Amino acid sequence: MFDNLSEKLDKALHVLKGHGQITEINVAETLKEVRRALLDADVNFKIAKDFTNTVKEKALGQDVLTALQPGQLMVKLVKDELTELMGGDVEGINLSGDPSVILMSGLQGSGKTTFSGKLASYLKTKKTKKPLLVACDVYRPAAVDQLLVVGDQIGVEVFSDRGNTDPVAISKAGIAYAKANGHNVVIIDTAGRLAVDEEMMNEIANIHKAIQPQETLFVVDAMTGQDAVNTAKAFNDILNFDGVILTKLDGDTRGGAAISIKSVVNKPIKFIGTGEKMDAIDVFYPARMAERILGMGDVVSLVERAQEQFDEEESRKIQKKIAKNQFGFDDFLSQIQQIKKMGSIKDLMGMIPGAGKALKGLDIDDDAFKHVEAIIHSMTPFERATPAKLDASRKKRIAKGSGRSIQEINQLLKQFDQMSKMMKMMQGGGGKKMMQMMGAMKGMQ
Repeated sequence: MFDNLSEKLDKALHVLKGHGQITEINVAETLKEVRRALLDADVNFKIAKDFTNTVKEKALGQDVLTALQPGQLMVKLVKDELTELMGGDVEGINLSGDPSVILMSGLQGSGKTTFSGKLASYLKTKKTKKPLLVACDVYRPAAVDQLLVVGDQIGVEVFSDRGNTDPVAISKAGIAYAKANGHNVVIIDTAGRLAVDEEMMNEIANIHKAIQPQETLFVVDAMTGQDAVNTAKAFNDILNFDGVILTKLDGDTRGGAAISIKSVVNKPIKFIGTGEKMDAIDVFYPARMAERILGMGDVVSLVERAQEQFDEEESRKIQKKIAKNQFGFDDFLSQIQQIKKMGSIKDLMGMIPGAGKALKGLDIDDDAFKHVEAIIHSMTPFERATPAKLDASRKKRIAKGSGRSIQEINQLLKQFDQMSKMMKMMQGGGGKKMMQMMGAMKGMQ
């Protein structure tokens, strides 16, 4: 995400990142390029201009030109101002009601129904809530069916009333059903339109007035740039919503909506959608996003994702197997599954400082492990447990069964052997301590 903006900001700040002479003139030139990068990212002109003016004032006020490492200080100022522009502090979701009612609003095609499911899954798994999805889109063909499919995917009940064309009545009935059946969160999926119109605004306003939700969220497609910001303003004028959801952020290389929207509507971005899967939802952290935009990575989020998939008991079993030279392909397959659960490979690589720039231009396939899994699944239980005993005839059969070449089988075996040796070396030192630390950190959350 934000690849184009990151690249252009990196070029703009390149001179100042070094230890060469920095003057007021090249600071001004650099900030001119920063402003151009923001405009190319579809950030509003006034916002971009105010941003660079603020950074310049702070730079001169903090004596950046005479600092020991002026370039680094300048980058920090840009990061801090980006963080402030995107909202400053992270904003949580209000779950104070009984049940807590969340009203979802937005245009058709913004991913509102899918994100309603993602939010329900997030609240169910991360907040141990019992959510109920309520289908209030009475216009779009198969809208109710779509929500039922989403609910089935994540194991969350969906309330619908197909014969009813009054979304206000449906939403009230859904809340009553939630109270009667022990649901402590209600997520109401409303109808969208292809454009902002009076009829749509009146309907969503009537629903809002009737149910008085604890949280009203505006869902917007990040890839629409300034159009997303303008639509958010129109909705906010009517609803005075509590927060913004940015969907399809994984496909947005510019980032204008994420940077501009808080400044225009003065409402925080609360969540972002980072993929198609139901677990592709992240809390929006302005500081972490600013660091990613500036190529600093996001190690904290990476560790948090690893912690979510970290199984302390499984880790102990693997440590014992490594110590006894019993680490096999079944264990390797288990580790691959944990990595895949953390999210898309490209997104994970973008969280590693410097990796995004190093991998620029490379097409990282999320199915990168597919051929490895195919090879392992073509092995017998004995072969998975004893990789060293794979002879030529076994390799030939595995290659035929997996649709891969014998060279690929040999390459995987070589990589597996190298990894096993490395894990063995780490077993008594840093690796074991790192696993123990991750377990302890997870326990503190």
